[in-house]
Amino acid sequence: MEGMLEAVEVEETLGEAEVKQTFKASKIGRIAGCIVNEGKVTRTASVRLIREGTVIWTGELGSLRRFKDNVQEVEEGQECGIVLDGYADVKEDDVLEFFQTKQVEQTLE
Repeated sequence: MEGMLEAVEVEETLGEAEVKQTFKASKIGRIAGCIVNEGKVTRTASVRLIREGTVIWTGELGSLRRFKDNVQEVEEGQECGIVLDGYADVKEDDVLEFFQTKQVEQTLE
């Protein structure tokens, strides 16, 4: 019976970063200079832009950089540069929440 139940998507929060400063780059667009407050930021994670407690945008990362290097992840307490894929209206004090969705098999318990 358990094998017949559909898998459920579960959202797992990976980390949170706060935008400290924004930079404009001619070829790239708006770069958010962030510090990771909780957890970690990974390049493959989905991201949610939160401004004053309201979700403004949800999407993917365009790029994740630490200094001038492209990186796969940034740990808590470190600074990084983030470009959001297809969204440029990032402002100081915005919060970026990083999450992954996983397929979890249902059980009868």
